[in-house]
Amino acid sequence: MCGIVGLHLREEELYPQLGRLLESMLCGVVERGPDSAGVAVYGDHRRVPEGHAAVSVLLPPDADTTDLDALVTTAGDTTIVAAPVPLETLVARVKESFPTAVVVGTGHDLTVYKGVGHPRELAATYGLVDAQGWQGLAHTRMATESAVVPEGCHPFSVGPDQCLVHNGSFSNHASIRRELAREGVAFDSANDSEVGARFVASRLAQGEDLEKALLALRETFDGFYTLLVTSADGFAVVRDPIACKPAVIAETDAWVAMASEFRALAPLPGIEHARLYEPEPGRVYAWSR
Repeated sequence: MCGIVGLHLREEELYPQLGRLLESMLCGVVERGPDSAGVAVYGDHRRVPEGHAAVSVLLPPDADTTDLDALVTTAGDTTIVAAPVPLETLVARVKESFPTAVVVGTGHDLTVYKGVGHPRELAATYGLVDAQGWQGLAHTRMATESAVVPEGCHPFSVGPDQCLVHNGSFSNHASIRRELAREGVAFDSANDSEVGARFVASRLAQGEDLEKALLALRETFDGFYTLLVTSADGFAVVRDPIACKPAVIAETDAWVAMASEFRALAPLPGIEHARLYEPEPGRVYAWSR
């Protein structure tokens, strides 16, 4: 059992409130995953200025970032490195400087935070309430498939400006991991959810959109799952064909949101006028900017 929340804003007037709204949603699913929590924020230009690339990374203890020639911000276990250079250049610079570091997010509009501990405390560590932007998601974890360590936390961001969060388990992840490994895909954790994220990233890299990538995942992966996947311009939700894991979607003219439980949606502005529904089994729901 884990908790998922996500918010895709349609009205720019709400962008300054993204962090506050996402924090209230996160607090609505704390009991579903007390082990750890992760957050992804799109469009916070204070942390990733326009024209910059950004790398979210789990650095070794006492790492010295002064030689990176970049804007560096730290929140708990996660460090955000941003610089006005090509994304590939920045990723290479970080990996060369810290060979044992784990990159947990990359992009031009994305910051990812991961950590072990109580989700409410981690939200404060991340400074989530002050975050701004147009889209965000968060996950509270009750570990079942791998160790409770920062690199095992969700979201899994393994492609530029891409994120995946997962409630459930994939029963055939080991065989798919081996297939992806034979194709040259490297993994950072033993988490089954990372296999799903790597699979989706490979499909997006081939030119598919979120809907097609998730339809392919549905046909390839066995197990019980609710997934929320985000990209530089999209937001998508899918449940397994049995729809074992809970999910609720709410839509207004101002925003689209999803959560594992309705109480996480209740604080959103205008929720009383929202269209509320439970996503159907196996169907992909997708939105874009």
